Amino acid sequence: MSDTAAAQTQMEHAPGSFCWIELLTTDGPGAKKFYMDLFGWDATDSPIGPDMVYTIYKINGKDVAASFQKPEQMKDTPNHWGSYITVESADETAAKAKSLGGTVVMEPSDVMEHGRQAVIADPTGAHFCIWQPKQHKGVGIKNELNTLCWNELLTTDTERAKDFYTKLFGWKSKTDGGETPYTEWINGEDHIGGMMQIQPEMGPMPPNWGLYFAVDDCDAKVAQATSLGARTYVLPTDIPNVGRVAVLADPQGA
Repeated sequence: MSDTAAAQTQMEHAPGSFCWIELLTTDGPGAKKFYMDLFGWDATDSPIGPDMVYTIYKINGKDVAASFQKPEQMKDTPNHWGSYITVESADETAAKAKSLGGTVVMEPSDVMEHGRQAVIADPTGAHFCIWQPKQHKGVGIKNELNTLCWNELLTTDTERAKDFYTKLFGWKSKTDGGETPYTEWINGEDHIGGMMQIQPEMGPMPPNWGLYFAVDDCDAKVAQATSLGARTYVLPTDIPNVGRVAVLADPQGA
């Protein structure tokens, strides 16, 4: 693919916006089959080391997500989807995160010519990644069917998290007055995600960033995922004036 063609398949992501999602799993081939069957994604594998491949998923030639099978040294890390946030400088953002009470789990490092990344835990323990783009900007399509449409923080201390993220990324926040308050994250003028307190009925759960995929029929997609080996944690549920949602884990537990 020429540089011009590559540029046409990418989209710009403003600093502070979610730009990439990446699955860490114990079964690369199994996870790939599951998501390709569920969302109709195409997949391209690239070698990233001895017996390791990095799978990039696409819709109509545009990147939507990635996955890789975790190596032995990451065996204790739970299977999960990671969320990446675009920054102008990975090094400056990592240093700022430390000053705000966060922990840099993986120091900034270059990913070949693609960009520079780091892994950070916020003061409540939720992990996220930052991405300083070079040749790779991130997903080439979002907020459309079978693509990323929302990132959501579940945490044990919403006020502490709000202080951290608004100062780190310049996000604004808007919290409703419901029985279980829900906070929206706003980057510039874009509503990019949300946050809520972990509730007792959710069971034992560490603070985490989760994500949502847009679908045309929530109930049908849950039924399909179940037939492919997924587990449902929250059955399809209507959220007034928002949409219909469900929470699942893939066959590997992410």
